[in-house]
Amino acid sequence: MSLYSEKVMDHFRNPRNVGVIENPDGVGEVGNMKCGDIMKIYLKIEDGIIADVKFETFGCGSAIASSSMATELIKGKPLSEALTLTNKAVAEALDGLPAYKMHCSVLAEEAIRAAIKDYYDKNGIAYDSKDFPEHGHEEEA
Repeated sequence: MSLYSEKVMDHFRNPRNVGVIENPDGVGEVGNMKCGDIMKIYLKIEDGIIADVKFETFGCGSAIASSSMATELIKGKPLSEALTLTNKAVAEALDGLPAYKMHCSVLAEEAIRAAIKDYYDKNGIAYDSKDFPEHGHEEEA
């Protein structure tokens, strides 16, 4: 029996939205020093909507699957909706992650938030700082 769901394996073997967006509107890069995973998310924003999203992830299969699923969940969505994406929602969309791999879904959430914050900062858009807590890379269950 596999530790990983079929959805995790599918997003690992066939990741969606891999790559770089030239001249992105927002970029978020986060990493977890304990496991060595690094995620970078690129956003293209049109009228407050995520028109395109790409990612580059250096990490384990769970990190790649989490990045892939997270980008699928926010593509075409308003920024306000993308900000509500939680690591738990990413893990649930993947039909679960082993507890010791939940930090991968946390990184995906943090990378998206960092990219949105970068977009807001570059464009002088006011935001509520509570929407962008400092990442502690704590493992959430």
